[in-house]
Amino acid sequence: MTLVKFKRPGLPWFDNMLPDLLGTDRLLTDDFFMENRWMPAMNVKETKDHFEIDIAAPGFTKKDFEISIENGMLKISAENKEELEEKEEDFTRREYNYSSFSRTLTLPDNINEEEKIDATYKRGILKLVLNKLHKDEITHKRVIEVH
Repeated sequence: MTLVKFKRPGLPWFDNMLPDLLGTDRLLTDDFFMENRWMPAMNVKETKDHFEIDIAAPGFTKKDFEISIENGMLKISAENKEELEEKEEDFTRREYNYSSFSRTLTLPDNINEEEKIDATYKRGILKLVLNKLHKDEITHKRVIEVH
């Protein structure tokens, strides 16, 4: 068997774009909308008294984060904008850096939303500690009789 090197004339961008236009169903996949979005890695650890959530988000500062709880949903988002401008006699150089993410988590029923939630950010890791309700604080279903 002989191997023959074949080089098709054309433009590289056209070769990459053509399959997308003709035969794929990328519009129907989840990855199509999230392809260029960065989502930080997350670990969740459950202990007897609390949940620990670690999010790897390097390059941010403490001021960049916004964390809120509403209707049993924990929303964590961060946004960082940097602009650097260097002016010389013959040229001006500008650099822009923008990074952001947003993540929403449904909290279990045994989370104490009213109690203080600890949030720390060290060495690129955002750590949240959400305390659990104790068994006697969890409200159970109550049946009401109609008279």
